[in-house]
Amino acid sequence: MYFKRHIISNLESWKNNFSRKPLLLRGARQVGKTTLINEFAKNNFRHFISLNLERPVHLDYFKKYKDAKTLVDALFLAHNLPSDLKPNTLLFIDEIQESPEAIALLRYFYEDVPELPVIAAGSLLEHVMNRVKNFPVGRVEYLYMHPLNFAEYLDAKGQTMALQQLQNIPVQPFAHETLMGQFHDYAIIGGMPEVVSTFLKKGNIADLPPVYESIWATYKDDVEKYATNQADARVLKHIASTAHLYIDQRIKFENFGQSNYRSREVGEAMRSLDDAKIIQLIYPTTDVRPPLKPDLKKSPRLQFLDTGLVNHELKIQAEMLALKDFNLAYKGAIIPALITQELLSLQTTSYQKPQFWTREKAQSSAEVDLVVAYSDKAIPIEIKSGKEGTLKSLHQFIEQAGHPYAVRMYAGEFRVEKHLTTQQKQPYLLMNLPYYLGTKIPEYLEYFVKNYRL
Repeated sequence: MYFKRHIISNLESWKNNFSRKPLLLRGARQVGKTTLINEFAKNNFRHFISLNLERPVHLDYFKKYKDAKTLVDALFLAHNLPSDLKPNTLLFIDEIQESPEAIALLRYFYEDVPELPVIAAGSLLEHVMNRVKNFPVGRVEYLYMHPLNFAEYLDAKGQTMALQQLQNIPVQPFAHETLMGQFHDYAIIGGMPEVVSTFLKKGNIADLPPVYESIWATYKDDVEKYATNQADARVLKHIASTAHLYIDQRIKFENFGQSNYRSREVGEAMRSLDDAKIIQLIYPTTDVRPPLKPDLKKSPRLQFLDTGLVNHELKIQAEMLALKDFNLAYKGAIIPALITQELLSLQTTSYQKPQFWTREKAQSSAEVDLVVAYSDKAIPIEIKSGKEGTLKSLHQFIEQAGHPYAVRMYAGEFRVEKHLTTQQKQPYLLMNLPYYLGTKIPEYLEYFVKNYRL
């Protein structure tokens, strides 16, 4: 099943760019890269040559032909296409991580066959790039793909009117109940395309466990590919089996998951999984003004590719069906992870992880769930229900930030309020956003700062 993805606009811009370079589409396995390119080719090109380098017959092309022009001539001959159709033909090289030679050859497509549009996709590229002697730096463009976000989920379900209301800034009160209802299901099942497709076909969350298991099995099988030896493989397997228990928590590498593994071993394994975008390390910043720099000496927070997969592994989906406010799910960890996932889904042309904030003082426990740069301001975002007065860490941030803007994401309706910080009684503005507006945070920050003053 094909779902319309917001990254399609980036693909169209790439196609229409006169000076385009070969495009490398990056992202974890099973987020829909191949399906997206197949559909894009069908709608935008007269001809399509698709190679999957996990198939020996396709991989052989890159073993036999060492220059791009000869390779393209061989491909066009094999597909019975005259050479003058290159501008109207898309060459797609899928699973390109299987061939360092193919990755290196991308630069020569740009230099020797610039008229041919070329897209490559891969899921373990970081682990192969180290083995590519002549990586095509400056000769390729990048796009990044993620699981479906909430807006894409609404579109997949055909919820046209709900999607239209989601685009309104600010969202109208009459739309809140419907959007929360749709977000309720999305928060439980997540955004993996195969999961969403199965849910739409069968309409029952009870039918999804085999799909989750299949996806997790693929990721766990991939672990072997990240390891350089059996010892590394054991650490990776341990992390893959236990990391979901620490979703949205700050972690220490030493003895992670009640193991005897040392900090160096766990750190290397974590960074491998981070490269694969399956489990990511989100480091805090201590800055209260842009630029926001991650502090790599502080403990990172664990972020997963998809909260639906985590919900399944934690076996909390049935429990979540009965909850009205997911801030209560798994000690409050699910919703902050999902909001972070929503923000990550917007990273298509570059890849910058969201950050959270901690105070610079070593003994301080102050922590704000997210901090996002807007213009010359760093705006704190807390993700929790409860009274405004309980937002102590957010108050500490505001007292240092030099501006009055703060955000709280919760289960209630959109509204903007004036408050005072607890300690210094400093006035500030609090924009309350419903959980379902995670993908709209950048637009709401602009609306907030431009339309509200103390």
